[in-house]
Order: sequence, then C-alpha cells, then structure tokens
Amino acid sequence: MEIFDRKKHWENIYETKQLNEVSWFQPTPETSLNFFKEYKIPITAKIIDVGGGDSFLVDFLIDLGYQNITVLDISEAALNRAKKRLGNKANQVKWIVADVTTFEPAEKYDFWHDRAAFHFLTNEDEVKHYVETVGNSIAKNGMLVIGTFSEQGPKKCSGIDIKQYSANTLIKLFSSEFEKLNCFTVEHQTPFNTIQQFVFCSFKKS
Repeated sequence: MEIFDRKKHWENIYETKQLNEVSWFQPTPETSLNFFKEYKIPITAKIIDVGGGDSFLVDFLIDLGYQNITVLDISEAALNRAKKRLGNKANQVKWIVADVTTFEPAEKYDFWHDRAAFHFLTNEDEVKHYVETVGNSIAKNGMLVIGTFSEQGPKKCSGIDIKQYSANTLIKLFSSEFEKLNCFTVEHQTPFNTIQQFVFCSFKKS
C-alpha cells in the first residue's frame, strides 16, 4: 500500500486547480475578519495564518494595516500564487512552506488563525503535536481561532478524509492551555453552490 504523500497531494491541487475551483474559496473571508474586529486585535500583533494557502485573508489584513503577518502552508505552489497576486505587497508578509505537523515556530504569536487546516489531521499523534505546538507558540493572552468541518459537515475534502469536530470536542482538546471565548457554526457556500458546515472556536491563552 502506497504511503500518502500529503505535500505532493496539496502541490498537485494548487498546480492544477484555479482559485475558484476549490471548495474553500472565499472572495471575502468575513468570519475570519470578524474575529480581528470583535477582539480589537492591534495592528502590531504577530499573526500567523496556518494553512493559509492562497486565501484572501492576507490581502485584507495588509489593507487593514497589520504589520506582522506570517502565512504558513504545506504547498509552495499555493504560497507562490498568493505572492504573485499581492505583487510588491507580498514583501510585507513572512511566508513559510511547512507541514504544520512538524512545524517548530521560531517566535511566539499573538493571533493563531487556522481555517480548515486542522481537520485534515486524522492521526492522533499529529493532532497531539498540533495542540502542543499551539500551546507553546502563542504568547500570554494571545488568541487561537480555529475553524473545522462540523459533525454535520463533509467527511472528505479534496479527495481525502478529514476529522469532524463539535464545539465541545475542540474545547476539550485545547482546554489545558486555553480559555474558550466563543464557538459557533457557519454555513459556507462553495463555488459549486453546495453548503459546508464549519464550527469556529476562539480561545485565549490562559
């Protein structure tokens, strides 16, 4: 049986599909942006967008004046697409090509954002490593925002299995290091006019 090559899989996705040909495409990432507004995240905050790919979140954050943005993705092709789109603005961003399951941050972040990367980790050891990395890498009073497919969401995405979560399972996973602020579900409309249900939770480092 062939061992699944996660990086190869995602490079292929971003090399063969256009921006609006993937289910997670959002012209305006309203849910994510609302967290920055609601919690009044200062423009000097150290922000990391995990699994950011070629998402438009970074564009909006730059336009809002955020000065310390990192985007991490396993796919170099995805990040290259984002850089090309941003042009000279790309120089304002730190770009990291890495698998989050082996990522060892060199700095502490004030705001860790992950929309739809975490639910691709189906191995218990990878989930554990992710939770530990988040706990070690977020500054005191820093924030974690995580969005995953809910228990009513898809069971697969981009041809591979995902792990569904409820608000309670997310809270339980991160409760040792974080205080839950808010959890809610969101109906995401894909470019194919289908609906995917996400659960979003925000946490504060305790």
